[in-house]
Amino acid sequence: MLAAFAELGVRVPQDVSLVGFDDIPGAAYLVPALTTVRQDFLGLGERCVEQLLGRIKGDAPATERIPPELVVRRSTAPPRDQAGS
Repeated sequence: MLAAFAELGVRVPQDVSLVGFDDIPGAAYLVPALTTVRQDFLGLGERCVEQLLGRIKGDAPATERIPPELVVRRSTAPPRDQAGS
């Protein structure tokens, strides 16, 4: 998307903010550095295995939220004043 926007003359983040997902290894080195949502995949995997083992033992399934982390970098601009936009 960053390359496509650049080819079209769309400025990031001045014209549009861009957010990725999964915090790929190079996200911090893109130009501009990509704001992204980071998941704790190790923690998610551990909880999945725990749930699977529990189900095998006959335990009831449990619901647990694992919050993602927003990693703010240079590809996003601060929110605009909605009244003035």
